[in-house]
Amino acid sequence: MESSQNVAAVSTGFATLLLLAIDTCGPSGSVALGRSIGPRVEILGHFELEGRTYSSTVITAVANLLNDAGITLKDLAAIVAVHGPGSFTGVRIGLSAVKGLAEPLQIPVAVVSRLHVLASKTGLQSAALDAHRGEVFLRITIPTTASVLPAPVEILAGTAELKAINPFPPQVAVCDEPAAALLASVWPATKLIQVLAPTASDALYLAAPRVVAGAFADLALLDGHYLRRSDAEIFGDAAEAKHA
Repeated sequence: MESSQNVAAVSTGFATLLLLAIDTCGPSGSVALGRSIGPRVEILGHFELEGRTYSSTVITAVANLLNDAGITLKDLAAIVAVHGPGSFTGVRIGLSAVKGLAEPLQIPVAVVSRLHVLASKTGLQSAALDAHRGEVFLRITIPTTASVLPAPVEILAGTAELKAINPFPPQVAVCDEPAAALLASVWPATKLIQVLAPTASDALYLAAPRVVAGAFADLALLDGHYLRRSDAEIFGDAAEAKHA
């Protein structure tokens, strides 16, 4: 007898794909397991990860997630990596985990931006995350004079950069108070759409079409989507300039 998921796959004409997602970019993180049948994604399991403990918990969380679902890594069609922007340490831990899980079995990896995941939760083009230091990580579509539709860009922006954007977006998705406060002070006419912080489950919904289309990253070249240099680079440059 065919399993229910196989029957569903036959009836829809789509293959059934098991997907694992890892997101350790924010103050807290998560891992999620999902089943994709064409455009539809069913979440099979989700674990929250506490911030600052990613390095010791992410692999264990993945193992528990797979064990609870009765599957192994070799059953996965792909791994979805949220590659930033966010905490440098968190991004690096997440990507290291993804590479460590994917490389031995050559599991394909699809990457998504945390800003894109946040925007997709509300169906908006624009989203912002707190970047600390009075700045935000911003996803925005900047109008051009070209005939082709402009693609969204993701930047690090403080007050000066936000004031230079004209026209400003009518709506922006936000999930934290510092980002909302900065945008409200510079763009008072912009409607801020408050949503919960993006999770690995949200990333599965966004990435599933990419997996179906075979849009995978080159693991050898996979790096974090930081948008900002690390403190070591910034302060290292300052120290070099001081002693030059």
